Amino acid sequence: MSTVKADKVISVHYTLTNDQGDVLDSSRDEDPLPYLHGHGNVVPGLEAGLEGQKVGYRGDISVTPEQGYGQRNGVDPQAVPRDAFPEDFELEEGMQFVVENDQNEQIPVWCVGIKDDQVLLDSNHPLAGEALHFNVEIIDIRDATTEELHHGHPHGLSGDDDHHDDHHDDHHDDH
Repeated sequence: MSTVKADKVISVHYTLTNDQGDVLDSSRDEDPLPYLHGHGNVVPGLEAGLEGQKVGYRGDISVTPEQGYGQRNGVDPQAVPRDAFPEDFELEEGMQFVVENDQNEQIPVWCVGIKDDQVLLDSNHPLAGEALHFNVEIIDIRDATTEELHHGHPHGLSGDDDHHDDHHDDHHDDH
């Protein structure tokens, strides 16, 4: 029987809670989440906790901030004028996008608030500094396709979802 290891596509159901027991995210009412093991699709602590497990595994995996989204970097959210964004750019709280700093480095930021004509941007992941508690169940383990290995992420549960290079980005799931 196949086990969780690098270059396998693992499909899991999960419920993610914080230290207070609040549910932050869950796949339970949807399809399982497929991810390519060993390619940074999910946080390191979750990968480590699933390594070597088999289909049918159910368990609780707790992940420290260091093995999750890191500690907060100490930089406070920055207010940016709303008119710094294109007029037709739909801004909403919680959304993530990439900005370029003065050194032309790509920096991921999250919108943490919109007030009047100001947008509050945070360079910390919303779950930075949080311990993450995953209740997981492994639904399926399969070999990744050559294309999935090349792209570094799965193409759906079965590996044959239509996927074109011109729509490819390097987005990593946050789970």
